[in-house]
Amino acid sequence: MKKSLFGYGGTIKAIAKNCLNDGIWDIYDDKFSEISKDQFGNNLLPVSKFDPQKSKLEILSPGFPPYHELVKKSQNLISEYDFFASKMPFSVWISGTNGKTTTTKMMQHLLEAKGSVMGGNVGTPLAELDTKAKIWILETSSFTLHYTNLAKPDIYVLLPITPDHLTWHGDMSSYEAAKLKPLGMMSENSVAIVPETYASTPTLAKVISYKNEEDLAKFCGVDEDEINFKVPFLMDALLALAVQKIIFDKCDTNLLNKFVIENNKLEEFSDKFGRTWVNDTKATNIDATIQALKRYKDKNLHLILGGDDKGVDMTQLFEAIDAANTKIYAIGSNSDKLIKLADKFKITAIKCEFLEVAVKEIAKNLRNDEIALLSPAAASLDQFSSYAERGDKFKEFVANL
Repeated sequence: MKKSLFGYGGTIKAIAKNCLNDGIWDIYDDKFSEISKDQFGNNLLPVSKFDPQKSKLEILSPGFPPYHELVKKSQNLISEYDFFASKMPFSVWISGTNGKTTTTKMMQHLLEAKGSVMGGNVGTPLAELDTKAKIWILETSSFTLHYTNLAKPDIYVLLPITPDHLTWHGDMSSYEAAKLKPLGMMSENSVAIVPETYASTPTLAKVISYKNEEDLAKFCGVDEDEINFKVPFLMDALLALAVQKIIFDKCDTNLLNKFVIENNKLEEFSDKFGRTWVNDTKATNIDATIQALKRYKDKNLHLILGGDDKGVDMTQLFEAIDAANTKIYAIGSNSDKLIKLADKFKITAIKCEFLEVAVKEIAKNLRNDEIALLSPAAASLDQFSSYAERGDKFKEFVANL
């Protein structure tokens, strides 16, 4: 019987390279039109060649949707996490809609000296993590959780859940169910940190619930003023401290304050006229943009919105926009949708379609005491190769004014 891998991205390539003890893999991907081999001797095959009767194990790239023909044909499908369940050391999983990456990186910053390694959705596949490490800190996507049925975390950190990836999951309830799934698999000696909304979700784990940053600060025994990070990063910082407290009974705010936020998240910079622009290109869903609006609630905003919104209803975002202080510049594939919503909510909006046009339109009227904010509330792949490229282009266009 054969072992099968679906997709040939980073997750699957790492397994194909590092997990050959039981023989070669058959790897299926939509981009393969003929049979060939990779550098490790694994078979690369078109999707049409998959025979479920001859496969004893299937592991998929987490981005494969449930409706893909390979997924529907599979009889022994497991996730990357399930494959490493028996080898996984003490593990902390971080999920939720926004803040996963920052929380994960802050946690690694606090625990690295104690022998932790970081991976999962943050960039390093599990097949490349040291199984002898004391702690695995894993940023965990809803896609991975959907397919995971064996592995479970020792500590599960759940950030707030808001609409995202609805095209993939089908609806909000399915997306939410994926995020809550680990709770039902956890044991009585594990700990879950979850928003108060989910405090009663059935689980054997010890549950620590929170309503806001104040609750988390109280649990950690720290004053919010001790932490250098502002909303929305304050919650990420406190969740990282909470895990340090659970494992080591300490909260090292001095070490935490040395952490540096990555680019593309509320990254402020100035143009040659001294005006403030903010690159928040990583805000690929409505909640991330709502958090950015909270940060600049006392400012007049020139807000660039738009891209691939993944089928999400944008009404909640428009309800959060202060119509008196915000002007919208709509770009991307959902720009018509945004203009219609702006008209409904009586918010001034300009259809720009392209990012460069939006930057030039803002530059005509931006004052020194105002903020120009790229916080798209949508993915970038309709016009860019990644959110990072969108952010780079944004900064380039501003520099060229």
